[in-house]
Amino acid sequence: MGFDTSLDMARPSGFGVRHWQAILLFIGMMINYFQRVDISAAIVPMTQSTAGAPSYSWNVSEKSLILSSFFWGYVVSQVPAGLLAKRFGAKIVLGTATAVGGILSFFHPMAAASGWESVCVLRILTGLVQGTVYPCVHTLLAKWVPRTERGFLTTGIYSGAQFGTALILVTSGFIFESSLGWPGLFHLSGGLSLAWALLFFWQAANEPATARSITKTEQEYIESLTGSNSSSQSMPVPWMSIFKSPAFYGLLAAHCGFTWGFYTLLTQMPTYMNKVLQLDVKSNAFLSSLPYLAMGVLCLVVSPISDVLTNRGFISITTARKLFNSIGQWGPMACLIGLGYMTADQKTWAILLLTLAVGINAGCSCGYLINHIDLSPNFAGPMMGVTNGIAGVTSIVAPLVVGAILTEEEDPNQWRLVFFITGAIYLVCNTLFVIFGKATVQSWNEPTSMSSTIALRNNFENDSQTISPTTVKDNRF
Repeated sequence: MGFDTSLDMARPSGFGVRHWQAILLFIGMMINYFQRVDISAAIVPMTQSTAGAPSYSWNVSEKSLILSSFFWGYVVSQVPAGLLAKRFGAKIVLGTATAVGGILSFFHPMAAASGWESVCVLRILTGLVQGTVYPCVHTLLAKWVPRTERGFLTTGIYSGAQFGTALILVTSGFIFESSLGWPGLFHLSGGLSLAWALLFFWQAANEPATARSITKTEQEYIESLTGSNSSSQSMPVPWMSIFKSPAFYGLLAAHCGFTWGFYTLLTQMPTYMNKVLQLDVKSNAFLSSLPYLAMGVLCLVVSPISDVLTNRGFISITTARKLFNSIGQWGPMACLIGLGYMTADQKTWAILLLTLAVGINAGCSCGYLINHIDLSPNFAGPMMGVTNGIAGVTSIVAPLVVGAILTEEEDPNQWRLVFFITGAIYLVCNTLFVIFGKATVQSWNEPTSMSSTIALRNNFENDSQTISPTTVKDNRF
């Protein structure tokens, strides 16, 4: 099959400013996930008597409220964050929010001494500032990532979430057993957050036109292949058109399914390994990190595969999004069904299934996660705010459901029900994405006039092989 290489020939060679921006955002994702994951790791030693660190006798319901309270604030700030990023620029919003979240991290040990209710308040405030992360990053991606590099750069940036989760979990065991104790984990998160925010304010840019030392060639290359209008900050968000779009609801369903599964395991895995698999704190911390390390690595494997398949015209972009999202949700569904039958005598198999259940989620990074930019480069940030906000409701509900089911945390039969419910949600939500999902730029992306985005869609056939001629097979979905 022949294909046009003109886009590859126009690509600037070597390390560019867009790559430096991607590295900054990758590190930022890691550190912001320190802020949200530290409580999931620390909740175990915080409720066990350990030398040199205070402990608290919180019951299962209280721990579930602590774990879910982050998302009470997280849900509320999503849409406002997307609008703020669009109005004032994502750089100032994301940098400020990360710095504030870092300051809040320092106060967690003091809040715990005051009671679990105080911890919930801090987690709500942390959720409020963390709610800016995905809308801001999506706003920046729409400006910085060329369509031909969308799979790899976008997935590479968002893989920072998995590497950050893995890093905080694997190091937490050593921190807990050191003289710092579990409070040291929150102090580390706070210090790194403040340091990154200073670096980000210094080096980041809202778009190529305002970046330091970018070449004219790279700027023109990025701007010609993003499909994001330079005047999008002043464009009104077409809310009615978005909420009438079937493709939006397919995307929303996929986002909700991923969030329920991912955060159920994120918040409950340390407890499961401790209570059912009977692992000590250090082993628990290390093994809890493995699934997220696997997911981070697999993100970097599947993203170039997705780019090759679409850029060379083997499958359409819509087909690619559905294929990889199905791998990322139906694969973990199968693993969770098997995990429901594991016991403490089958530690190795249980850990393997947990690692696969989270690791295979990497497929979603080339599925729903970048679909906002496919549908509307100009409004990717506000759209991410809406879907992440609604999906965040599942992050509140999931730990509460788990808390209601687990009357005995050592009972594998109760955990089986938790895993089966999660698998069923994966099944239903991804099925809706397969039915309704699309990856074409929608007409409401440019509500007023023909623009660079529409031209981009017409000239390069955004839903077909991005640099190959359109054929009948590309319109099957």
